[in-house]
Amino acid sequence: AYYSGNANEIDSFEVEKLSHIIFSFCHLKGNRLSVDNARDTATIHKLVSLKKRNPSLKVQLSLGGWGGCEPCSPIFVVDSARKIFAASVKELCDHFKTDGIDLDWEYPGIEGHPGHPFLKEDKANFTALVKELRNVLGQEKEISFAAGGFKEFFDGSIDWKEVMPLVDRVNLMSYDLVGGYNTMTGHHTALFSNAKQERSADHGIRYLDSLGVPLNKIVIGAAFYARTWENVPDADNGLYKPGKFKSFIAFNQFDKWLSSDSGFVFYLDTVAAAPYVYNASRKLFATFDDPVSIQKKTAYALDKGLNGIMFWELPLDKKTAGLLYQIDSTISARRK
Repeated sequence: AYYSGNANEIDSFEVEKLSHIIFSFCHLKGNRLSVDNARDTATIHKLVSLKKRNPSLKVQLSLGGWGGCEPCSPIFVVDSARKIFAASVKELCDHFKTDGIDLDWEYPGIEGHPGHPFLKEDKANFTALVKELRNVLGQEKEISFAAGGFKEFFDGSIDWKEVMPLVDRVNLMSYDLVGGYNTMTGHHTALFSNAKQERSADHGIRYLDSLGVPLNKIVIGAAFYARTWENVPDADNGLYKPGKFKSFIAFNQFDKWLSSDSGFVFYLDTVAAAPYVYNASRKLFATFDDPVSIQKKTAYALDKGLNGIMFWELPLDKKTAGLLYQIDSTISARRK
């Protein structure tokens, strides 16, 4: 689970069902990894304390996130800066007693957040950064990174053959595959590709497999939120139609905002294994994961021998019988 909530909120969730919690996010302050404020410090301490409830739980600090890694390219181009950064990661891990680092640089070598600098050399610099982190952290700390779920990232951002032997896992962001900058609707977190949409979790897994990335180091991604579009024509239930991105809705708010009582009709793309809803009178379209698609993704991860399933993010879930519950139930059923 990625987690950007506060220290108190975490008590409402069943952390016993998690293997990892990734605190989101720390940022660069100069060349060093920095915790932004006292609130975040308290949250990290709280997350680590959860090991009393779940002794096998790992807690990682995460760098960056969407919009949170603007200085990454100009800083990590410098060898001495990478060394200082790696040392600061070890200092923070030792201080908080956390278990490692997750790199959420979106994205090395290719355009990410609008206006953020990027260099072609970022690809090599990311490799050098991971090598330095492994050298400083040793084998006892975990290193992972978040990967965009699309071909441009696969080809332009990471030297997979060099990086994967050094990391514990890659967290494949197989969501936001249709994002806020798209003027056409689609499935933002599809499990499989279809005739109109190549981007999907399965497409990403197959592509990484073709590059020699070990399947047992890949974590599939799920979305605990919907993306909605407005001004979507009433044709084909709004799917693959022009529209304007409207909003992000947490899974725990679906009953309020995306229900049949609000005028939405539920549909399922059986090829993509992707649910969606459309409101014809208001011309609103929404794409998301739900309990059924989460079950299918979890089963897919088990069938493929992947490293696991992760999601953005825990505070968006329902407190009881939510999507984390569905993940855990699917895993438990397989173990019987």
